[in-house]
Amino acid sequence: MHFYDKTETTRLFKYQCQLPNKGIKTYYRSSRSNMAFNHGQCTTPLNLTTSFDEHRWVIQIRRTFDDELEDDIDDPISIFSVPNALMVSKPEAYVPQQVSLGPYHHWRPELYEMERYKLSAAKRIQKQLPSLKFQHLVDHLVKIEHLIRSCYHRYLDFKGETLAWMMAVDTSFLLEFLQIYAVSEGRVLTRVPSRMSHLIDYTGRRSAHNVILRDIMMLENQIPLFLLRKVLEYQYVSSQVADDKLSFILMGLVKELSPFKVMANDPQFLVAERAHLLELLYFMLVPKKLSESMDPNEQNETDSIMKEESKSSLVSSVCGGLVHCIKKAIASRAMKFLVKIPWRIITNLPVISIIKQLVEIFFYQEKENPKPGDEFSGPHNNNNNRPPLVEEIQIPSVTELVTAGFQFVPTNGDLSTIKFDKETATFYLPSVRLDVNTEVILRNLVAFETSAASGPLVFTRYTELMNGIIDTVEDVKLLRQKGIILNCLKSDGEAANLWNGMSKSVRLTKVHNLDKVIEDVNKYYNGRWKVMVEKFMKRYVFGSWQFLTFLAAILLLLLTAFQAFCSVYKCARWSNV
Repeated sequence: MHFYDKTETTRLFKYQCQLPNKGIKTYYRSSRSNMAFNHGQCTTPLNLTTSFDEHRWVIQIRRTFDDELEDDIDDPISIFSVPNALMVSKPEAYVPQQVSLGPYHHWRPELYEMERYKLSAAKRIQKQLPSLKFQHLVDHLVKIEHLIRSCYHRYLDFKGETLAWMMAVDTSFLLEFLQIYAVSEGRVLTRVPSRMSHLIDYTGRRSAHNVILRDIMMLENQIPLFLLRKVLEYQYVSSQVADDKLSFILMGLVKELSPFKVMANDPQFLVAERAHLLELLYFMLVPKKLSESMDPNEQNETDSIMKEESKSSLVSSVCGGLVHCIKKAIASRAMKFLVKIPWRIITNLPVISIIKQLVEIFFYQEKENPKPGDEFSGPHNNNNNRPPLVEEIQIPSVTELVTAGFQFVPTNGDLSTIKFDKETATFYLPSVRLDVNTEVILRNLVAFETSAASGPLVFTRYTELMNGIIDTVEDVKLLRQKGIILNCLKSDGEAANLWNGMSKSVRLTKVHNLDKVIEDVNKYYNGRWKVMVEKFMKRYVFGSWQFLTFLAAILLLLLTAFQAFCSVYKCARWSNV
């Protein structure tokens, strides 16, 4: 059953896709689906056709401009699109699979099966409204339409009434789904309807329940929390009671989803300050002191760089003529001729030419085979459209650290508890729980931080740190035995793949506290005598085979030349003299 609004069909896009062994198939959708069609089945989009109503667009812009000009909205955007650099790595972690909330994925046909459950939830909300109709809630949302639109990063090409109905129905479903988490806080606000018993489970063990749980925590599937608060106000006719109910619901949800142990906070603060569920979870995991912390030396470094630049500009202005003359003399054809001609004569000699070839083979072979990513560094590369490669953090793995004498100790806290004790060689990391929902939650937290954070990317840096110290299944096993990883997945291999797949990042970031820990760990590790002996053996013994092979080749060449010389001049006759 589909609930298309005929007035909204101008937003549907027509995709013709080449399917493997099935020919061409046509899809209609309005969401941004260039990364994956029909869960990856559509491999090649052939064309894209759209229809656009210019007159309606002008009316919408004019009305929105007039409304928002009077209100002077200063609320920051909180619901963003996932950056393409993250989306292409694993689209299913960012695109809802079962239920759409809000406008970004509302028109996707494969998600419309849930519309009847949404409408059922809205009807049950209607029964709980004292002496009011659901239309009153919709009318109020139409009045605050500009506030709803201001939360979203994309332009919402919807009529005001369409957007209000969409938000009212989606909010009703989300609120009914979330109310089961008030049970964990000691309150029962509602019972699960029998028609939704296969979707909602108090224990959270049903697969459909976990799918919905992952969907509602995706960045592009968020709806503003003030809408949930508004529905509860209509139910209980008191903002104070609504805040209290919503606080218990949100605390139960955060405790269920958080991979770290959630510390006690003021629930009223959570309701008043956070824009949506994902932002709420993010600020519960990332302390404010970390998200706003800056390297104390950054300003001094900036000032020193500016001073150096001013000095260098002064020196260059004074000595520019002299340097230019020297460069011109060195680059002249006469100098090049004097340098190249003798070397060409020498290298053309029979014995020297053979030695030159051996040197090029053994010492310059690696330079002829560039590493992946070298094509991005160079003044003449033509790959400017490719995303930058972000290297993995240079830090030893858990296995290497344990072998070198490190100790790992779990902490019951957030990311601020990460530290390294040089005196006891103890690495403190917060305990993290991994289950079927963790990867989607971690990835969307990174996407939200990348889009919204104005300071350092603390959570992203933490995922890079875990990716750096976890390389193999053995690393996960060691952390699990120490109590740092609470693995609820099928195997340690899945946990290792989870962290190793989190390496994709949008931009480089520096987090003073975490970077200091990484620097201290590397410094202590490289200073251990076991590590220094091992590196010495690898570099000068096991890693010197090319040099030893080169010496053997030279020795063989000299012996061959000596043998040829002796065969001509009778060396045995000289030895008898």
